[in-house]
Order: sequence, then C-alpha cells, then structure tokens
Amino acid sequence: MRRRAFAALGLMAFIAACSPAPKKDAEPTGLTKLKLATDWRAEAELGGYYQALATGEYKKRGLDVALVQGGPAVNVPQLLATGAVDVGVGSNSFIVMNLAKENAPVKAVAAFMQKDPQVLIAHPGQGVNGLADMKGRPILLADASITAFWVWLKAKYHFTDDQVRKYNYSSAPFLADQRVIQQGYVTSEPYLIEKEGKEKPAVFLLADNGYPAYASMALVPDSLIAKNPAAVRAFVEATAAGWKSYLYGDAKPGDAAILKDNPEMTQDVLDQAREKMRSYGIVGKDGEIGQMSDARWAEFFKVAADQGVYPKDMDYKKAYTLQFLPKAQ
Repeated sequence: MRRRAFAALGLMAFIAACSPAPKKDAEPTGLTKLKLATDWRAEAELGGYYQALATGEYKKRGLDVALVQGGPAVNVPQLLATGAVDVGVGSNSFIVMNLAKENAPVKAVAAFMQKDPQVLIAHPGQGVNGLADMKGRPILLADASITAFWVWLKAKYHFTDDQVRKYNYSSAPFLADQRVIQQGYVTSEPYLIEKEGKEKPAVFLLADNGYPAYASMALVPDSLIAKNPAAVRAFVEATAAGWKSYLYGDAKPGDAAILKDNPEMTQDVLDQAREKMRSYGIVGKDGEIGQMSDARWAEFFKVAADQGVYPKDMDYKKAYTLQFLPKAQ
C-alpha cells in the first residue's frame, strides 16, 4: 500500500533499494547510461517505464537505463539532488514545486499521468454523492497528503483539519467505520477494498473534480539537461512509447518485469489497474502522453500559493521545462 512517503534516506538505504547492477562485461557498449529511480515498488502505475525497458525502447534510442525500484524508504528528490540517480519519477506536482521552492537544480521534463490518480473513497449508502458531501466527516490521510492534495480540498470545499485521521496504509479502519472516508489511488485501493470488504465503494477522482496536478513526472537534474539534452529527449520519447505500448498494446513484457521486481504484485491487480488508467484517462491518449503546459502549471501554482504553501512571487516556472515534451504517440 502507499502513497508515497518521502522519508529521509541515507546511502545504505539507497544501496539496498537498488536493483542488482549488471556485470561490466555484460553492459551494452556505446550507450548513454542513466539510472532511473521510481517512486514506488513495481506496479502498473509504473508500467510505462518497465515496458520501455523490457521492449528495448530505451536501448534503440541509445540509452542504457538501469531502474532503481522505489519504496517507502526511497527519497527520489534526495537521490536526484545528490547525483545518485540521473532521472527520477515525481509522484505529484507538489514535489516538483517543493524542489523549486528550495532552489534545487532539478526540473520536470514530462508528465506521464495527465491526471493525478488520487481519490477519496466512501462507503456506499452513506449520503456521499460528491466531494462536497464529505465536509465534516472523518478522512483518513497520510502525512504527505496533508501538505499536498488536502490543501486543494480545503481551498475548494472548505474542509477543516479536524476531519483528518491518521492513515497508516491499512484499509482496516475504513472497513470498520461506515462514516469514514479514505484516500487512495483509483488504480489500487478501491479494487483491494472491494476484494476485502465485499462491497463496491464510492470512488471520487480528485482530477475529475478540478484538481489540476500532474503525476508520474520525469524529473531530471539541470546538469544533465545542460550536458546531454539529447539523452533527456531520448528518455522522454522512449518512456512515452513505453506508456502507449503498455496501455494500448501488448503489456506482457512490462507485466513480466513488474512481477519479477515485485513478487508481492499479482496479475489481477495489474490488469484492473491498467483498465482503470485507460477508462479514467490517467495517462492520456494520442498526443497527450507526457505533455505539460504553462497554463496548467500556472493554475496549480495559484491554488497552492493562495493557500500559503508557496510565496506568491516565487518563480514557479523554474520547476519545469517544456523543451523535451514528446511527439504525439
């Protein structure tokens, strides 16, 4: 379960999280080597990256990509800031803006989820027919969520902090109390809750209610952009091709790589997550995969700045660049 906590990370934790490196004599020659850190354990929500690796999309564009599997102890921004990895997956727009606020030399170069998959989940038959109906009800939230999408919920729906209850990544408290609301990903928790609780929960995708955040962004240090912009462009194009293939083609190569990296994952969870990404338009279709816009970033920044999260005069445009956006897939 998740979602996505960025705890402090030391060098030993980073080493432990890395996938085993190939032997030197087995490494491809003449390729640009990149280390990619994902933001969670292998799952369908990372399927495009795994698919691009498994189907050779990176290699045919001159890249030798080594994937560093994420998890609760892996801090992607810190790995990027220290130079331990070359590319990282940014879970949400707040992470990108936080880097800009701290003047970290890192930028988002593509957004591989046009909609943040964050949802709020309610029990059926409790009078919750929309987000506005959740006002005054207890809501289970992770610590990281309180400084992220909770800011937007308070601004738009006037939710209050006394509604917050601690979410420990278990659905047991939700299943035990019909009044409780729980956070989750549309691709994961609703399916697991339905399997465990034997009832179909009411699910509300924040993005379909106006939440303007991107998700699954490719984060790249300014130093790599300056030194090897061709490699950055190749990475973005290959990943976009991987996402198109994973969602709309044969997903077996990506699924096999995911199941190998994460033995706790199961095929049924992967299948339903992929279907949810398609039906909800999480990644997008032709011409949308990987895209970002100034207007969308401006909208997100205004919401957060109006709530005091960022100074209103902050140069938020240093958080991203549009120069590497992929061609229509």
